[in-house]
Amino acid sequence: MVAGPNDWSRIAPDRCVYSEKPDDVLGKIAAQIQTKFQQLPVSPGNLVMQPSPHTLRGAETNFYVEATEQAFTVDMLGQSVSIVARPVQYTWNYGDGTSLGPQTAAGAPLPQERWGEKTATSHVYTETGDFSVVLTTHFQGTYSVNGGPPLPIPGQGQFGSPPQTVSVWRSITRNYADDCLRNPQGQGCPGVVAPAP
Repeated sequence: MVAGPNDWSRIAPDRCVYSEKPDDVLGKIAAQIQTKFQQLPVSPGNLVMQPSPHTLRGAETNFYVEATEQAFTVDMLGQSVSIVARPVQYTWNYGDGTSLGPQTAAGAPLPQERWGEKTATSHVYTETGDFSVVLTTHFQGTYSVNGGPPLPIPGQGQFGSPPQTVSVWRSITRNYADDCLRNPQGQGCPGVVAPAP
């Protein structure tokens, strides 16, 4: 049996969607696309901390994410649907009860000599201990059916990176009047036990 002209729905000059009720197919795909988008195996990105895995109480710890645009092809209601996910916003949960975002800044790496500088995504821990840092990356998506024009996916897909632990330590500074050559028994010299903090 040959399909008649009423059985096809044109979505581009040279492409069609075939179904008994083609308008229903496109509408159903549009209604389901947000759920399908959230179910995709989107890589949320790589969370990076500087310094890591240890930082100091009261110092700026730089956080940033390495996230990329990703493309997927899925079958929906017998149609080939191409989906593109693009990272657009980030929410940082620093594990100490504070968070940042959602915001568009992904952060960026700092050279080691600049560690401790304030950045758009850095954080200062006021207590010592181990903290679990969680990043949520918000992706905006587009989809196309059978190679048709890209259409926006309403809302955003949110994907969390695996938690990473940062250990926050405290630093102790002591000043000494002479060196170990003049006073081999002085604090900080080899074999001399430091006083308790």
